[in-house]
Amino acid sequence: MRVSADSKPKAVAGAVAAVIRNEGSVELQAVGAGAVNQAIKAVAIARGFLAPNGINLVVIPAFVEIEINSEERTALKFIVEPR
Repeated sequence: MRVSADSKPKAVAGAVAAVIRNEGSVELQAVGAGAVNQAIKAVAIARGFLAPNGINLVVIPAFVEIEINSEERTALKFIVEPR
């Protein structure tokens, strides 16, 4: 799931919570400080959505090289899983 600086954290959080419930884990990708900020806020909000059901989240961050407009960029990847 790609997150941009313009992404709404609550909407991303809802999507993260739905994927966690259905598939067990989700991967977020963010390029740039604004996108990383929105992704982290979304994970925090998703944790609030899932905690009442006994689901606690952990985040594993990593760097990943991606291609945007034929240009290689470094993105942050966040693997989000239940603990």
